[in-house]
Amino acid sequence: MDRSAAVERVEEIVATVEDDRMPVPVREVWVFGDVALGLDPVERLDVYVTKDILFKDAPERAEEFQRSHGVDGVGKTVRAAWADEHPEYLRANASGHAAPEKCLAAHLLPDTDEPIHLEVCNASFDDNVTQRLKGAMAREDYEQILDPRGACLWVEGRRSTEAFEKLRNGEFVLPTLSGALEMLGMEEAEAGEAAEAVRAYRERQDGPSVRGDVV
Repeated sequence: MDRSAAVERVEEIVATVEDDRMPVPVREVWVFGDVALGLDPVERLDVYVTKDILFKDAPERAEEFQRSHGVDGVGKTVRAAWADEHPEYLRANASGHAAPEKCLAAHLLPDTDEPIHLEVCNASFDDNVTQRLKGAMAREDYEQILDPRGACLWVEGRRSTEAFEKLRNGEFVLPTLSGALEMLGMEEAEAGEAAEAVRAYRERQDGPSVRGDVV
């Protein structure tokens, strides 16, 4: 994507979060990787969304949506009112339960084949970076490391004008990926190996993608 188009796409995503009812409450929107680094073009647009876990919404309506849409858990894991408004975005996981991350992706990235990756988690970006890195180091499996070079654009209903201005102008000063991983505690050789694994994994991705985490 051209850099200007990528930034415009991020603005659209933030505006949608601001203006529309979401399937689950959204607390933060971040960008990370290429677009935060100021690259042009942006090989892949990485967006991170921090959501709340929905504990109580309208569980009494779950059976109704199971009958009408064949999706379980509406009113429990995603908002029933949202599903009333946007049934076309209702998505389920392999077991047939409403999947918040897939519902968010359908709503925020409708009808697109753009190279956009959406990360969805109940934890903040920084916390998830740390947790994913610990897991990757313990397993020596680096592909799923979350690139720590990110910028928060929207939090708790407030858009950061300054962060958006820096994003448009490519003014964020961020280290290399291996350097960032070293700052988080990796040894130099391991950080280099991990950075290469992340790059190789990203190069194999094509079109839109979504990942959901619970920390």
